[in-house]
Amino acid sequence: MEQQTERKKIIFSGIQPTGMPTLGNYIGALRNWNALQDDYNCIYCIVDEHSLTVRQDPAALRKQILESYALILACGLNPQKTITYIQSHVPAHAQLSWILSCYTQFGELSRMTQFKDKSAKHPDNVNAGLFTYPVLMAADILLYQTDLVPVGVDQKQHLEIARDIAIRFNNARGNTFTVPDAYIPKTGAKVMSLADPAKKMSKSDENVNGFISILDKPEVIVKKFKRAMTDSDASVRYAEGKDGINNLMTIYSAVTGADFAAIEREFDGKGYGYFKEQVGNAVAETLLPIQKEYERLLADKAYLKECYTDGAARANRLAVRTLSKVYKKVGFISLER
Repeated sequence: MEQQTERKKIIFSGIQPTGMPTLGNYIGALRNWNALQDDYNCIYCIVDEHSLTVRQDPAALRKQILESYALILACGLNPQKTITYIQSHVPAHAQLSWILSCYTQFGELSRMTQFKDKSAKHPDNVNAGLFTYPVLMAADILLYQTDLVPVGVDQKQHLEIARDIAIRFNNARGNTFTVPDAYIPKTGAKVMSLADPAKKMSKSDENVNGFISILDKPEVIVKKFKRAMTDSDASVRYAEGKDGINNLMTIYSAVTGADFAAIEREFDGKGYGYFKEQVGNAVAETLLPIQKEYERLLADKAYLKECYTDGAARANRLAVRTLSKVYKKVGFISLER
């Protein structure tokens, strides 16, 4: 009897092209994207349409989209193994978003914390796209019949609304969408600010010493770690109330593979200054090969175009299948022969 091969689950994730990702993005997301591509059918996307909720300079945005695409490849994604593409190259994202918006309640969207946060940051541009942003995110996910979505703790609300929309549509029109589940990495899911370890590391932090950009030069990385906030205890150990040291230990563990007990033994009696410098060196050493590969890829525009064009074609084939099914369910006339 012929043995059937179990279907690999589909993972979808996207990254905005505005601003260079941080060490936190690398440890919490990008590195995991690379690790998942052997065991899952992975679809990774530069979500450029999402960036329009804030006014962008067109030339700068085009540059950032290409840089972001080069970076995800530099972090280890294999465009032959995974589908890597640019969101706006697959029209079905926007098409499905409109239909799903008609199956989303106003009250649901008004409760989204990101809408409230971004409205407060940009009071002069509280646009409809900012309000309906979670519907486009739901369309991104549901378009590919996604099984799992890698999310951080702060992104769970967006996945929940995608699940709610999928269930509501399925109940109204029959089984159409896979209802996605969260994929939460076991380690390194949250890296905190170096300047204020009570806050998540963010590329939008006004204090440049609070975050490490993936493209920061080695000497800049070490300097930022030397300035990292710690306590007055001077003992390298993971404990309650030692948020700064806990964060540095989490980072060191993520880039070296050492567990907390091993880190405590390695730095026993050596003081914070030495520890912070060694964390900086370890991070710089981890990021340097990525930075070199990024520069190589960015210099080869023809190869990048070949990759994102092929990725868009592959993504589009999958997207059209779902969109055609949705069109039929809602009563649209198909153009298919």
